[in-house]
Amino acid sequence: MTSLCKILMIFPLFNAGSFWNYKETCALTGARYPAAPLGLITVAALLLKNWEVRLVNRNTEDLADTDLDWADIVMTGGMLPQRNDTLFLIEMCRAHGKPVVVGGPDVTSSPSFYSTANFQVLGEAEEIMADFITAWQSGERRGAFKAPMGKTDVTKSPLPRFDLLKLNQYLHVGVQFSRGCPFNCEFCDIIELYGRVPRTKTNAQVIAELDALYALGYRGHVDFVDDNLIGNKKALKTFLPDLKYWQKKKNFPFEFSTEASINLADDPELLRSLSDTNFFAIFVGIESPDTDSLVLMQKKQNTRRSLQQSIETIHGAGIFVNAGFIVGFDSEKGSVAHGMIDCIEETSIPVCMVGLLYALPTTQLTRRLLAEGRLFSGDEQTQSGDQCTAGLNFKTNRPRQDILNDYRTVLATIYAPSAYFGRVRRLGRMLRRERAHRMIKGDLRSFVRLITRIHQAGPGTAGSFWRMLLDCVLHNPKALPYVIMTSALYLHLGPFSRQVIAEIDREITDIDRGLWHTPSLKHLIEPELVPVRPV
Repeated sequence: MTSLCKILMIFPLFNAGSFWNYKETCALTGARYPAAPLGLITVAALLLKNWEVRLVNRNTEDLADTDLDWADIVMTGGMLPQRNDTLFLIEMCRAHGKPVVVGGPDVTSSPSFYSTANFQVLGEAEEIMADFITAWQSGERRGAFKAPMGKTDVTKSPLPRFDLLKLNQYLHVGVQFSRGCPFNCEFCDIIELYGRVPRTKTNAQVIAELDALYALGYRGHVDFVDDNLIGNKKALKTFLPDLKYWQKKKNFPFEFSTEASINLADDPELLRSLSDTNFFAIFVGIESPDTDSLVLMQKKQNTRRSLQQSIETIHGAGIFVNAGFIVGFDSEKGSVAHGMIDCIEETSIPVCMVGLLYALPTTQLTRRLLAEGRLFSGDEQTQSGDQCTAGLNFKTNRPRQDILNDYRTVLATIYAPSAYFGRVRRLGRMLRRERAHRMIKGDLRSFVRLITRIHQAGPGTAGSFWRMLLDCVLHNPKALPYVIMTSALYLHLGPFSRQVIAEIDREITDIDRGLWHTPSLKHLIEPELVPVRPV
């Protein structure tokens, strides 16, 4: 007979200075945060059935002392932009005398920073949580458990505990079909954490997850959180017919988004299948329009096709593209600002996550910079934001000031209201949605809130918005829900871009005045501070 245990799961705060922290947009719908913590509720499902579990998301609700008083043990952890709050939570737990378990991508990549936690779960949790539970029940109160990279059998992943979520707090809820990516991008840590052989759940597993969400009354946006949904095309093509059948049987309660590589545009059958299944948006890592940079970063899949034609093909299938771009690659031989701006304008992608190159722990880029003696030392301990404000943690080939000037030029140009809503207008004309958007409760209220707040996103925003909206009404009214959705994101992106520009301007000024000095360089990889128990 196993003893009862009370588990408090705490999802740490994301740093406020993050591209993805679009709370202004969430407020239109009454949501408090964009995405729900899928990782924690999956771990919750791996615990013993008679253990009691509570979840507190610090991004949506307050953590009270009574929450900690209730718990026998605390579980927390997350990604790099959550590091500051995770470390704060560890100290808070220690002050309350509560054992704490940490896990997640950042803990896995940089375990030494989390050495004060009682337990570390490193890597994918499915096959190692049982070892933690055994250790805990046998009286152990410290240890680390490490899964081999990219080997976990995801068909053993349990149905996430969606019942722990307050579903109305989120813009969208996540499910996962696959882990891993077949590509080999130098700067990416996905392949280091989850491997290059995408592993997929069974069709029945994912359908069961959707059934669970449906039974809880959830309707609307579901995000497939896969880092590359088309990494295993064969498995995906087998899954999509089952997903379409389920959607049709349930009268299409969900609209889906995901992340995929640009070679999706090469497969008309797959594109059509995604569209038929009600996928409406994908995030694509374009990174750079410069071929030399793409070759250096080992993202050659982006060099084998016309980016503009590929994006137009995806838009023509009724799926709109959000994209990632990076400034600061070693191969940049001069200013890249205008080439990047031209690429963004020509592809008519409104939402572009433009960041400064950041050497993430464990990546090929980090290992190369370390070998070249160019990686900064000690800057990993605190994180002020994401790669928009905390990039270039290494000695750059180009003058740092030139890279920063390029970066601010790109942001200032593409997030000017006339440019942003110009791209939304062109997107609205291209987007061929065959299936009408399913109106859900609150859509009209959200639209009214949008038109009352759009002027607050900066001078010239309201006029640009109304011109775009009228154009969509006249030329492609089926795209209206999606151009409105994209417009709502500007409530965050407009002010956020100006905030980032102000921070970049301060750094440029410090460089001009001789106040910025190259940090010390790292020459050795520090040893791990916590002994690891391999599986």
